[in-house]
This record gives sequence, structure tokens and C-alpha cells, in this order.
Amino acid sequence: MRASMLASMVVLTWGVFSTHGALAFDLDSLMAELAAHPGGRAEFVEKRYAALLDKPVVSKGEMTYTLPSRLEKITTEPKAESLVLEGDTLTLVRGPRKVTLTLASRPEARAFVESIRSTLSGNRLALEKNYTLQLSGQADDWRLVLTPTDAKILGLLKHIDVSGNGRQIRQLEYWQADDDRTVLQIKPIPSP
Repeated sequence: MRASMLASMVVLTWGVFSTHGALAFDLDSLMAELAAHPGGRAEFVEKRYAALLDKPVVSKGEMTYTLPSRLEKITTEPKAESLVLEGDTLTLVRGPRKVTLTLASRPEARAFVESIRSTLSGNRLALEKNYTLQLSGQADDWRLVLTPTDAKILGLLKHIDVSGNGRQIRQLEYWQADDDRTVLQIKPIPSP
């Protein structure tokens, strides 16, 4: 009798603590985890789904994030291109063509780019300038939905779904206003 009562108390106590631990995961704790990530390299697979296409357009390559504000995306398939975000400057190179854009002159582009960079750096205040944030899940399997607050951005983008585990972002999904979407799957490359 005493053993079963003790077992019941242990189970009940564990239930209280595990529930408390589950409730402790919130937006602030996620942002702290993301902010603690040192940056690094990852392989990516990007799938673009469009209503006019029978199947998604797939591209592959490597991304590098260097604190505090450099993001580089090198596409190797199906065609080589590079996209580099350094501070407020976005540079796209595709074949012999090179286009450079200053984000200050394009508020919609800036808000979109900041959704990526601010999520990677765990910068909640920067995210909340342009998006409402909704977090679900637990620390080891979470989903953060960014919904634009600006009408101009909302005219282009319904929402961005970011999912991951711990401090690692595993997938970004961009839902455009016309219901086309892009899914970017990310797999970290271990540091040597």
C-alpha cells in the first residue's frame, strides 16, 4: 500500500514539474535560444509552389549566417546564383548579372529580409516592428508564425511559418498573398 502511494506521489509530482516545464517555453525563451546560436553553415532545399506550375521548382545549395547581420545563400542547383545580405545591402549575382539593392529604399523588402535575419538572431523587438508573433509547440519542436502588420506587406505576404528545435531553425515557409508559397528546409553543416 505504502509503495503504491509513493509511486502515485512520484507520478503526480513529475506531472506537475513536466507541465510546469512545458509552460516555461514561451516567446522570450525561444528568442533567447535563437540569440545564443553562434551562426554557421547549412545546406538548404528550397521548393517554390505556384498555382501555374504542375510541380514545385526545387533549388539546392548552402547558406551561411555570420553574426550580427551577414546572410549568404549560394544556390548550386538548378542554376548557380548567390544572394548576400550584408547590413542594409542585398546583392544578387546570377551569371554575369549583378544587382545590388539598398533595403532602406524598399521598406517591403526590408521587412521581409528582417523576418529572416531577426529570427536568426532572436531579435524579438525587430520582428514585432512588422509582424505579430504566434508561438506553438515545445522547446524541442516549435513553430513561430509571423503575420505582417503593415497593409503593404500583407498585400504581398500572408504569413511566414518558421519551425525548428531548440536554437536551430529547420524550416521557413513563406505564404504569399496569392497562395503561392516557398518552403526552405535547412540542415546544419557541423563545424569542423
